[in-house]
Amino acid sequence: METKTNETLEKKFFIEQLDDSDRVESFDCGDADLNNFILNEASLYNKKRLAVNYVLKANENEKEIAAFFSLSNDKIAITDFENKNKYNRFSRRFNNRKRLKSYPAVKIGRLGVSNLMKGKRLGSFIINFIKSYFIFNNKAGCRFLTVDAYSDAMPFYQKNGFVPLNEDDAHDKTRLLYFDLNDVSS
Repeated sequence: METKTNETLEKKFFIEQLDDSDRVESFDCGDADLNNFILNEASLYNKKRLAVNYVLKANENEKEIAAFFSLSNDKIAITDFENKNKYNRFSRRFNNRKRLKSYPAVKIGRLGVSNLMKGKRLGSFIINFIKSYFIFNNKAGCRFLTVDAYSDAMPFYQKNGFVPLNEDDAHDKTRLLYFDLNDVSS
């Protein structure tokens, strides 16, 4: 079912990388912070090389965007864990010769779906696109996807295979979640 949904959405939507001069004129996903980012800050993040921003549109010439997302480099490091024992349990997925103090990741900095497009599984479509982008078109070492998820977005990310890095931050406003790209069968 999920593959069929993704194939259908691939035929209906076009993903485009924003460049420094691109400006989004209107967008409303119901979250003021996300709206402000895509409307006012995304081009600055591009110019300063802090993130790469993408939009999802019904076609290449469409002005209105259905969704957007922002990616930047990240890492999962020993300092992200409450103690060394928890990090050691995490790093067991690597053989002893490959255990490092940090592992390369890509952070999903922002992800918003227009109010007009909610309920069409565009968020999951974007997550699957990002996963495949770094599995099949990887331009640099990237083992994990990370996100600092707001508590109300946690179920969405968990449904898409993300897990909390630490259990002790369960009551924080945001939680660091990760997805191991090696968990995708290619």
